[in-house]
Amino acid sequence: MDIKKLLVIAAEQKASDLHLVKDLKPILRIDGQLVPIDEALKKNKLSVESGQTAPEYNNNLYVLSEEGEILKGNRHKSDDGSFFPLTKADLEAAVGDVIRPEQRERLEKERDLDFCYSVDGYRFRVNVSYERENLKMVARVISNQSPTLEDVNMPSIIYNLLDMKQGLILLTGPTGCGKSTSLAAMINYLNDKYNYNIVTFEDPIEFMFKSNKSIITQRQLGFDFPSFASGLRHVLRQDPNVIMVGEMRDLETISSAITLAETGHLVLATLHTFNASQTVDRIIDIFPPFQQNQVRSQLSMILAAVISQRLLPKVGGGRVVAREIMIRNSAIANLIREQKIVQIKNVIETSYGDGMISLSRDIKDLYTQGLVSKEVYESQSEEMDLLV
Repeated sequence: MDIKKLLVIAAEQKASDLHLVKDLKPILRIDGQLVPIDEALKKNKLSVESGQTAPEYNNNLYVLSEEGEILKGNRHKSDDGSFFPLTKADLEAAVGDVIRPEQRERLEKERDLDFCYSVDGYRFRVNVSYERENLKMVARVISNQSPTLEDVNMPSIIYNLLDMKQGLILLTGPTGCGKSTSLAAMINYLNDKYNYNIVTFEDPIEFMFKSNKSIITQRQLGFDFPSFASGLRHVLRQDPNVIMVGEMRDLETISSAITLAETGHLVLATLHTFNASQTVDRIIDIFPPFQQNQVRSQLSMILAAVISQRLLPKVGGGRVVAREIMIRNSAIANLIREQKIVQIKNVIETSYGDGMISLSRDIKDLYTQGLVSKEVYESQSEEMDLLV
C-alpha cells in the first residue's frame, strides 16, 4: 500500500482526515462525515476523459471512466474500483514508510505516536496507535494556507482581546472543530501587528509560521522539550511576550499557564471542553480541594475569554463554525470567585452587546442566515438542552 498516495488523495479530496484501520478500507472524513475512499472518489466524479489519468494525482494513481470509476490501480483495489480492506501487513508497511527508527522505538514504548509528515507539498498531523495489537493510523490534513482571523470568521471582539498585553485566552471544543486553525489565525494577527517574542509549545507542530514583525519560536513536544509542564517552567528565561500552548492536558501545565498569565504575558491555549462553564469547572476541578479557592481567585483576574466552537454541516456543502464567546467582566469574575459557575450562561445570554454570544444563539443566527439547515439547528438545540 502506498501511504504517500493515499495522503495526497486525502488532501486533494478536501478531506480533514484519513483513517487506516485493519479490516476496513481506507476512510476519509469529508465535511465531518466518514466515507470510504473509493466512494469519495466516485462521488466527486473527477472531470477527466474516459481512459485518461487524473492530473490531480500526479499522473500515476488512477485511470478513471467518464462516470468517475477507477479503471486501473494496484492490488489494493478490485476491478470495479473498490479498495480492499487493509491487512495487518498493509498497516505495518504504511507506518514503516512514514516514521523514523527513533519514532518507532517511541511508538513501541508508549503505544501512541504523534508527528507531522509532508508529501508533495501537503502537510499532515499523524497519530499512530494500537488497537487489539494492530497498528492504526489517523492523518489530519493541515492547510497550506496560513489562516487569518478573517478566514476563520472570528468576531471583532477577539481582535480587541488580542490587543491586550496579558491574560489567558482559551479556545475550546471537541476534536476536529478547528481549534488549531483558529489559534494559528490569532498568532498570525499578533505577528503582523506587534513586535513580540512569541513562543509556541505544540504536539506536533502544525501550521508553520514565518516571523514578520514578531519573532516566532515553535517548539515541538518530544524534540524541543520533554513535556508541556517542563517547557513552560523554562519559558520565562526566553523573554516571551506571547505564549501559545497547543493543549492544556494536566494539572502542572494548567497551573503553569495560569502563572504565566499572572506574570504579565498573553497566553493562548486550548482545552477539550464544550462551553465556557464547563471550561472553568474543568480548570478548577483538576486542582486539589485545598487549592481551588486560590485558583478561582486567579481565574477571576486573568481569564480574559473562553471561545468554544464547533463545526456544523453547511447548506450546500462544507462546514461552518459556530461559537460561544465568554468575555471576562465584573459579573463573570464575581461568579467565578463565588463558585456560581452555572450562572455564567445567563451572563453570556444577557451580554450580547458586550461581544458575548451563546452557542445556541450563534447557531440560531446561522440558521436564520440560511447557512445551516433546520435539521442541524434542531439537533444542536436538543443536544445543548441535554447538556444544561
